[in-house]
Amino acid sequence: MEVKETYNGTIREVTLGVGDKAVVVGGETALSFYTFEGVMPRKPVIAFDVYDEEPADWPAPVVEPYKDVLGDPVKWALKCQNEYGADMICLQLVSTNPTGTNRGAEEAAQTVKAVADAIDIPMIVYGTANVEKDTEVLAKAAEAAQGKNVLMGPIEEDNYKTIAAAALGFQQAGATHSPIDVNMAKQLNILATQLGLNADRIIIDPTTGALGYGLEYVYSVMERLRLAALTQNDSMTQMPIINTIGKEVWKAKEVKVSTEEEPAWGDAETRGIIWEAMTAIALLMAGSDILVMRHPKAVELTRDFMALMA
Repeated sequence: MEVKETYNGTIREVTLGVGDKAVVVGGETALSFYTFEGVMPRKPVIAFDVYDEEPADWPAPVVEPYKDVLGDPVKWALKCQNEYGADMICLQLVSTNPTGTNRGAEEAAQTVKAVADAIDIPMIVYGTANVEKDTEVLAKAAEAAQGKNVLMGPIEEDNYKTIAAAALGFQQAGATHSPIDVNMAKQLNILATQLGLNADRIIIDPTTGALGYGLEYVYSVMERLRLAALTQNDSMTQMPIINTIGKEVWKAKEVKVSTEEEPAWGDAETRGIIWEAMTAIALLMAGSDILVMRHPKAVELTRDFMALMA
């Protein structure tokens, strides 16, 4: 006898970007790829990481595909769009980190506008998770990207009033970020909606761990969020999910160590690509709607998996 699960809820659909290249995420009525039990109306999308300054800590294998554009976020974003077929661009405003370059909000906003004007695919804008600095930077970034319908994040419990209000005021979407905790994720969504940000303009960022570095915790939390959304019809967990995979994967020891240092671990580039793709595939199965990735070959493997599952 064939047994199928019955679901009561639906994941909200969120539109990002404008025009013909706008992206819609969400809409599932069953667990990811469980098309025998419900509807998965569209495949998840992949955003490429772009930094607003040249990264100093990326391993050589993931620097190589971008070596001619590092340090120029506009050219970098265009390369991801035109050469690697990115669905979205995730502009990471790492230069605003107070412990690093500590660029000001106005300068960061100029970069946001320049990138947003150059590309025709949707954009995500992420701060550095420094609560105080992000409050200032993301508010200015939301204003600079007005009319582009971008995703702003991370919105956290200590700064949601300012950043969610900026997203609301300038008609952007918001990524609510909580530390691998279902109840905190739900509560932050409640707070953001009480402030006025529509639930259909929220993406959940549950915090991401790479393969071997907390992936099982992230998977469990994402699974519980999806079960609450679909089986309990919990409206405050029915948002699509984003995972910032690249920055977690490419700082793992097993990825950063060179072939010469650990020849028994195999080729460093192949190792890193597989590490990123395996992390992405696991999180896809947990319910991810937006994957933020780095290496083009890891993206290819992940897309091949999605095509196979579809």
